[in-house]
Amino acid sequence: MSDPDDSSVAETLPHVERRLAAILSADVKEYSRLMGADDVATVEMLTAYRKAMTALISEHRGRVVDSPGDNLLAEFSSVVDAVQCSIAIQEELNARNAELPVDRRMDFRIGVNLGELIVEGDRIYGDGVNIAARVQALAEGGGVCISGSVCDEISSKLSVDCEPLGEQTLKNIDEAVRVYRVRASTRPDAAPGSPSAEASPGLASSEKPSVAVLPFANMSDEPEQEHFTDGITDDIITDLSKVGGLTVIARNSVFTYKNKAVRIPDVGRELGVQYVLEGSVRKVDGQVRITAQLVDAVAGHHLWAERYDRDVSDIFGVQDEISQAIATALKEILTAEHGVPSVHR
Repeated sequence: MSDPDDSSVAETLPHVERRLAAILSADVKEYSRLMGADDVATVEMLTAYRKAMTALISEHRGRVVDSPGDNLLAEFSSVVDAVQCSIAIQEELNARNAELPVDRRMDFRIGVNLGELIVEGDRIYGDGVNIAARVQALAEGGGVCISGSVCDEISSKLSVDCEPLGEQTLKNIDEAVRVYRVRASTRPDAAPGSPSAEASPGLASSEKPSVAVLPFANMSDEPEQEHFTDGITDDIITDLSKVGGLTVIARNSVFTYKNKAVRIPDVGRELGVQYVLEGSVRKVDGQVRITAQLVDAVAGHHLWAERYDRDVSDIFGVQDEISQAIATALKEILTAEHGVPSVHR
């Protein structure tokens, strides 16, 4: 595959050929683990899977550009063909994986981007290729992610569910890129028509209430208040985790949404929760105002909201007071609604 960061090649070429194309980038999830377990079998499977992918790319009027290691790079003149091919590839490979033990399945991640290419012979370079590779890295094993430019083109042409992942800061790409996950019922462990085939099951299919506490937003002009704001979020997560019968999403998962504009239904679907808590912190002249609101991510309506105004002379005391107050309020609302005894573990 061409070097993902080698767009500077244009500076050394006497006659630069450029064209707009859809780029498909793919690699194997946990390839090193598969090689470590059985390198011969892994290479044989990779060869067979890559042969099937190449055939499907040809059927969809695409061209394989390069395929070093566990990677594969292809280009298409039609973005619709590229996305349809990506889905067809995952359907084919997931069907093959269904016949294998879970630890021997070879899941590919696929990313598709629409952008300008620099062409040198049979090779292609440029940000169009780089973005496709970065978007691919955000895909799940057996899944497809696309850039915003692709989503804009296919929205009225294909009947696929494009789930927004927000604007992503990609390595060596100057501007943030909108990324979407293409949802299709292609996973080998999901029966057609089952809830898990199209979305995370979330609390809608469980008796146990679950909540995600999004990182509170720092509304102050002082960057150093980020620590205080993050501390509020951490303490609420910790206090809620002590509530018996309540599932609380871990810090590492929710902090991937920090400083990103998100839709609550999307967060609920991605994290598999029914409830989402969001809030903000504003500090001005020794005073702090903290707001919080609990949203039903499935129904889309607010269940509870509160505002707290406090003096920050004892910043840790304020942090404890606010986090405990919010945790107590959420415990009462969630446990009452679901009939869960409010007993601490």
